[in-house]
Formats: sequence, structure tokens, C-alpha cells
Amino acid sequence: MALPLLVVILMSGLAIFSYASDPSPLQDFCVAVNDSKASVFVNGKICKNPNMVVAEDFFLSGLNKAGNTSNPVGSKVTPVNVNQIPGLNTLGVSAVRIDYAPYGLNPPHTHPRATEILVVIEGTLYVGFVTSNPADATQKNKLFTKTLHPGDVFVFPEGLIHFQFNIGKTDAVAFAGLSSQNPGVITIANAVFGSDPPINPDVLTRAFQVEKKVVDKLQAQFWYDNN
Repeated sequence: MALPLLVVILMSGLAIFSYASDPSPLQDFCVAVNDSKASVFVNGKICKNPNMVVAEDFFLSGLNKAGNTSNPVGSKVTPVNVNQIPGLNTLGVSAVRIDYAPYGLNPPHTHPRATEILVVIEGTLYVGFVTSNPADATQKNKLFTKTLHPGDVFVFPEGLIHFQFNIGKTDAVAFAGLSSQNPGVITIANAVFGSDPPINPDVLTRAFQVEKKVVDKLQAQFWYDNN
């Protein structure tokens, strides 16, 4: 009986490790570089010659500067991922700064490759996420929400739809860490109603149970990307 139990424990452990967002590196670093002659290709990026790596490959300045929130959603996401810091390649982490105008919104979206942990620096945010479809068809997707103040922290699980809304009358600022060098983002409304080419209106009419003129109006408008 001991051996089968040991096998179950071992397989469970392997399953946990295999679920990591980004694979663990087998070297100290793999600084991304745009060089087609480089020979090592890791996590979608080509590795810079380790002998040519410098401190600037792991550095970025300017995150103290507020993003421009003069847009339809009233928020701006400033990313710090492998595209901004090449040294993040293979390290499995990234960050963002999010600025919100009064009543600004970071619209419902998902990160397909990362869990997000957010800390509020200024202002008051109403945040939340929605669970995936429950196994019991009689139940609904569950919404978890919280009102956050400076110093408060909230976690958005990987892949789940989430949002942040500034409910205050002043600007708000938050920083977040994500468990991937390139977490990706899918803004729900933009993807559904602003795709190119557009989704067949009959699909959306049936999915949202609305008249076609509603879908036509939504597909015709401009969907702003705050990232």
C-alpha cells in the first residue's frame, strides 16, 4: 500500500511543477536580443551572448511617471515585461503600473499566462474577478469583489476575468506583479466586439441574447486599448 501512495504523491508533485506559468531556466539568465544569428532560443526569445550582457539589460526607469488617462476608459497600463526589460526572459515575472482617472476603469480582462497580485498606492479601487464556469450547470459564475485603499493588496488568479474601477473623486495608482515574463492580456469587450475581422453578428446575437442592431452598434464603435 505504501508504494501506490508514494506514486500518487510523486505524480501530484510533478503535476504541480508542470503547471508553472513559465518553465524554470537551466541557466542564470537568457537576456532577449534581436539577433537572428544567435544560437539559443528560449521562451520565444533569442538569448544574448552571456559575455555581452550588461546591467542595463535588467533595468528600466520611468515607472514613477503617471500614465496618460485621457482616454475613453480613463486608465493607462504601463507594462514592465520582457519587451521592456530583456533580462526578464526565462525569469517568469513581470510588473505593471496602472493609473486611473477619477471613475476610471481597467476594463474586464484576463491574463492567459499569469496570476496577478495588485497593491494600491493612491486612491480607492473597487476590484474583482469572476470564477470559471461551475461544473454544476444550475450554479452561476461567482463574483469576488473588494474595495481597496492605499496599502491594500488583492490577487487575481491566472486566466480569470478581472477588473479595477476607481470609485474615488481623485486619481488612483496601483502596481501589480504577474507570474510570467509575458502574461498576455485579453480585454473582453475589445476581443468580442472589436476583433479583425469581426465575429459574425449572428454568433454574438445568439450568445448575448440581444437584437442584431445592438451587436451592430457595439461592433461599429472604437474599442480603446489602455495597455
